[in-house]
Amino acid sequence: MWFVWAGCLVIAELFTGTFYLLMISIGLAAGGLAALLGVGSSSQMVTAGVVSVIAILALRRTKFALPSQTDASSDPNVNMDVGQKVTVDNWNVDDTARVMYRGAQWDVDLAAGERPVPGVYIIKEVQGSRLIVRRA
Repeated sequence: MWFVWAGCLVIAELFTGTFYLLMISIGLAAGGLAALLGVGSSSQMVTAGVVSVIAILALRRTKFALPSQTDASSDPNVNMDVGQKVTVDNWNVDDTARVMYRGAQWDVDLAAGERPVPGVYIIKEVQGSRLIVRRA
């Protein structure tokens, strides 16, 4: 039965897209191996539990279990505006500006270390309705 349940969890894993059920199924398979070796039922359960916990802890240390560390506001794979060009005709005293971009007026802020000079800028980040730009 250990191997049947392990197989069922592997199948369920295919529908979830995470690896946690796979780690539990490894533990169940270890319980099945313990059963094949003639170990008592309580030891089989302890073996399955310990191996499952160790497998889950090992999984958590890999990139497969970690959430994405990229910031969507500055990732061009997530935000289509990052990397696009805008033209700033004039800057306000507080280093902000308004530009027409994609048919709408946007507030523009300079990225750290940039000087407010009229010209073409590249969008580095989008924070709400505010574009953070750097010199092209």
